[in-house]
Amino acid sequence: MSQLPIKRKNKRRPVAEINVVPYIDVMLVLLVIFMITAPLITAGVKVDLPEVDAEPISANDEPPLIASIDSSGNYYLSVGQSSDQALEAHELVELVAAHLKLNPNAEVMINGDRNVSYDKVVQLMVLLQTEAGIESIGLMTDPES
Repeated sequence: MSQLPIKRKNKRRPVAEINVVPYIDVMLVLLVIFMITAPLITAGVKVDLPEVDAEPISANDEPPLIASIDSSGNYYLSVGQSSDQALEAHELVELVAAHLKLNPNAEVMINGDRNVSYDKVVQLMVLLQTEAGIESIGLMTDPES
């Protein structure tokens, strides 16, 4: 007599749940990476300002428009926060004019690197005065050490 194999009934059913533990691990690793790299990212334009003995300007409620010229002669514009995108001179003038239409009392400052030629700073001042209609422009400096 031959024995018939005994079939066991599989009592396990397929699990229809998603295991999220690996996703949580990946998200924690990404969070740590972003927390470490975020402070290392420098925002803004590195400009080496000339040092002079001058009185600081009074702080208003709204931040000034800062037109920057780096040592390579590239133009940048920031309003309160720094900007790291180089602009053409006509783009900078258009942005300043548009901002002044919204905030006519905003101060405009020029942040020129000490190694940029004086000609570039004066050209920017003339462009801002003639094309954007600015009457008063400030020059930024670092205090003497």
